[in-house]
Parts: sequence; structure tokens; C-alpha cells
Amino acid sequence: MGLFILRRVGVMLLTALCLTFVVFFLTNLHPNLEKLAKTQGNTRMSDAEVASWLDRNGYGGPLILRYGEWLGVVPGWTREADDGTVTGRCIDRGMEPGDAPAFCGLLQFDLGFSTVSDDEVSNIIGGRLGYTGILMFWAFAVMVPAALLVGVLAGMREGSRTDRSLSTFAIASTATPEYVSGVIFIVLLASSQIGVSPLLVQWGWLDGGTLFLGSARSAMDDITFWNFTLPVMTIALYGMGYIARMTRASMAEVMTAQYIRTARLKGVSFRNIVLKHALRNALIAPFTVIMLQFPWLLTGVVIVETLFNYNGFGWTLVQAASNNDIELLLACSIVAVFVVLVTQLISDIGYVFLNPRIRIS
Repeated sequence: MGLFILRRVGVMLLTALCLTFVVFFLTNLHPNLEKLAKTQGNTRMSDAEVASWLDRNGYGGPLILRYGEWLGVVPGWTREADDGTVTGRCIDRGMEPGDAPAFCGLLQFDLGFSTVSDDEVSNIIGGRLGYTGILMFWAFAVMVPAALLVGVLAGMREGSRTDRSLSTFAIASTATPEYVSGVIFIVLLASSQIGVSPLLVQWGWLDGGTLFLGSARSAMDDITFWNFTLPVMTIALYGMGYIARMTRASMAEVMTAQYIRTARLKGVSFRNIVLKHALRNALIAPFTVIMLQFPWLLTGVVIVETLFNYNGFGWTLVQAASNNDIELLLACSIVAVFVVLVTQLISDIGYVFLNPRIRIS
């Protein structure tokens, strides 16, 4: 088992190195750097002035060298101006050049400064990830149990009316994008003109306002049932359909296995057959799908956070791309890569524990 984990970790590190280089290359294409120079300097800068600005700010060197600086395996660049002022990648504001470390990159947990907000990227990412983490937690807490319940109920009675109804619901939820279901939820549950809220006010069940809030901006300060339900429902509804379909297929296959038939012939109750014999084996395949929801939730919340004005990680990723904030965009991409690789590692390890045949082989 230890050798298996070491092998997986080695592959994960190699994959991370390749992916980070690809992301670094794409974000440091010349048009992006030229746009950054003109944004930070002057929009009417000539090509020579752009090249001079890029060289002064550490963007003019070879790509592989700058990638090594960003990783933290190559000493950071330094430049001395005509007036004697020394600047560099590792020289923070107010720091003397002699006090600056030689290496400052990803390996040293130094992600640089945002070119838009002039704040440390690690501070921005940390706060935004906290907001998205809360949203992911509640979406996951709603999505997974509901999806497993739908999938198990449908798979227990394959071909029945219950199976067809739940399968149709699962397919419909997966086929409906977040930007469609989110708008529908806002119109039906968070509008004072149409939907459910005007009827509840007319019947005296609601004292003005709306049933839910259509914006989750206030949830950044204080999460309540009224301002956080709609974004959680939007994410959970879209993700649960795929898990439910996988669970249903796995459960239907297990229920036709020979040991299940033997248990039925021995007189074991249907409830015990499902809970004690079929359920664990049926959850082996959906486990991998459930783990894949973590990276999807991290990057898939872009639409939901933008729609409900919730300034989390997805919103930050959109803003970084819109503002050509290269350092922040790099950090967001690295976080997404890290989450994908770690969840894949956990999925592989968990699959070994769930399936004894893999351990034996």
C-alpha cells in the first residue's frame, strides 16, 4: 500500500509540474504581457517602451528562467534603476535589498502580489477560498445524500414506475445548466413581482419581501437560510443527477448478482439485503464520481458565484482573467490543479479500501 501511494504521489507531482508549466506559458504569452505593461504604465506606450517596462519588472527574461523563479528553484530577479533603487521579485515593499531572500516562489509559499489590488496573492486566495469552501460544504452536504438516496431507490426497483420517475428527474437535473436553474430559482423564489413570493404575501403567509434572497452578497458576512439557500440548491441540483445515475446503474447491477439471489432464497428481508449486502458494493463506482465533484465544485461555482454576487474563488478567477492579473490568475489555476490531483489521489486510495479485490491483486 505504501509503494502504491508513493507511486501515485510521484505521478501526481510530475503531472502538477507539467500542468503548471502549461498554465504559466499560457498566462505569460506576449499579448498578455503587453496588455499588462500598458495597463500598469501607459496605454500609448510604444513597443520599445513596452519591452523596457517588461524588462524592468522581471517579465523580459527567458520563459523557462521565469518559470523557475516562479517555482522558487531559481533565484529571483533584481534590477537596479539609474537612481540606485534596487527592485526585485523577492524584495517586498519597505524591505532592504540585503534582507531579501534569494528564492521566493511557489515552493516557498510566496505567490507574489496582485497587479490590480496591490495585495499579496496568498491573502486574496485564502479569503476567497474560505467563502467558496463554505458554499462547497453545504452544496456537498445536500447533493451527495440526496443523489445517493435517489440512485439507491431507483436501482432497487429497476424498471418500475419509481425507477423511471427518479431517473427522469436525475437526467433533467443534469441537463439543466446552473445559469438556467439559478435564474429559474431567482424568478420563482426571490422575485417580489412573479413567482411564489407574491402569492404567499397575498395569502398572508409572508409579511412582504420575498421568500429567499436573490443575492448571496450578505452571506459573506452572515450566512442565513434565506440568503444561502438558492446558490446551494443551484449547485446541488446540477451535480446530484450524475451521481444519482451512476448510483442507480451500480445498484441495479448489484441487485442482480448471484449472492443477492441467494440471500433472497434464504429468506433474508429485502431491507437487510439492501443495507447489509448490496449498498456497500453499489457505492464503489459512485465513490469515484463523488470525489470528482470536488474539482468541479471549485471551478464550477464560477457561474453560481457570479450569478448570486458571491465573491468567492470562482468570482476571483473571473476577475483575475478579466483584469489580466497574471499573478492572481496563476495562483487560481494552481489551486485548481492541486485540488484535482489531490482528490484523484484520495479517490484511488479510497477505491482500494472499498474494493477488496484490488487489495488482493
